[in-house]
Amino acid sequence: MEGCIFCKIVRREIPATIVYESANALAFDDVNPMAPAHVIVVPKIHVSTFMDVKDEGMMDGLMTAVQEVAKIKGVAGKGFRTVINCNEEGGQVIFHLHVHVLGGRKLSDNMG
Repeated sequence: MEGCIFCKIVRREIPATIVYESANALAFDDVNPMAPAHVIVVPKIHVSTFMDVKDEGMMDGLMTAVQEVAKIKGVAGKGFRTVINCNEEGGQVIFHLHVHVLGGRKLSDNMG
């Protein structure tokens, strides 16, 4: 997608601090972190929302990337949160499927 900021990061048109990369996924530090560890994991191909996923393999690749990011950031053992926002009412702001990986401190139970 031409104007998608995450597609531009995947194509290296916009700089980002890359945490992990595989053939199908890219993970980078969030520029506005909500926790000491806050990484965004995206598929390398553009998929707008979670509801647009048609390839189970894509989700497998994203989940593997999440696990690797948790290890790299040192939060795999203590715990971390993953969040996928879907569409406007679900809090999605950038319409390129992405998983937030948050950790590095005790996270609030408040999800509201």
